[in-house]
Amino acid sequence: MKKKLIEGLDFYYNDQGFIVLTEKYHLERGHCCGNGCRHCPYDYENVPEPKRQELLEQRSHERQQQETIAVN
Repeated sequence: MKKKLIEGLDFYYNDQGFIVLTEKYHLERGHCCGNGCRHCPYDYENVPEPKRQELLEQRSHERQQQETIAVN
């Protein structure tokens, strides 16, 4: 039997209405599914190149922006 997902803990809806799975959900899943999920805690290890590198660079850029905002 599958676990029922809880909105706000396991997923949320983005501005376009799509379901976005949280880092918590992925950690409980236990592995990277290879789909390039936004909150993948496994550094996209199963995403094929060159998409994996693009996602890692995007994540790095977003983190830098967040750090800049936090400092200001």
